[in-house]
Amino acid sequence: MKKRKRKKFKTFFVLVILFGALAMFQSYFQQDNSPLVKVDPFADVKKYRPLIHDELAKYHLESHTTVLIALMQQESHGIGGDPMQASESAGLARNTITDPKKSIQVGVKHFQRVLTYGNKKKVDFQTIIQSYNMGIGYINYVAQHGGKHSEALAKEFSLQQVKKKPHIYTCGGNKENFRYPYCYGDFTYSTKVTKNMELLADSVPVTGGEKTTGESF
Repeated sequence: MKKRKRKKFKTFFVLVILFGALAMFQSYFQQDNSPLVKVDPFADVKKYRPLIHDELAKYHLESHTTVLIALMQQESHGIGGDPMQASESAGLARNTITDPKKSIQVGVKHFQRVLTYGNKKKVDFQTIIQSYNMGIGYINYVAQHGGKHSEALAKEFSLQQVKKKPHIYTCGGNKENFRYPYCYGDFTYSTKVTKNMELLADSVPVTGGEKTTGESF
């Protein structure tokens, strides 16, 4: 009798272990096969695409819509009242603009200005992108040094501006900042925006004859 009870107990114990293992096995594969939810890092900037496109169209520059989306991504990730960070280009204090529509208007106007001047000075498109961050003075500097942007030239220009106003361009006093001591602008700006454009290439729809590059790219 005792042997029979022991046998039943062993059988029950083995069945419990088997069912537990089966449940874990099934749970693992259900989790492994579940679709991954991908978060689009450009979601917040893409919502401004129609406004950017229409504003650029006023200057017949709608072919550069993706460029401006990439610029906005670098400036703010599409967050805040001044997503193009255009206040300073309008001669205002940082974040003075609080209306995204106004920010896009001013930002596009600034881009149109550096694009026109850059083409006139025959610099490459990377210089034009960098000049959205560093201003038209950078176009003149590059034009005097071969006409092609490089991070080395951007550093040289940045350091010149820092020396003119060392009390302003300090990287917030943080010597651990990757830009230090090149605290005027971001010498990696053009590289970052270009990377954004590459990432956007497959995710931003091309409509109405839009293309990501123009004659100056």
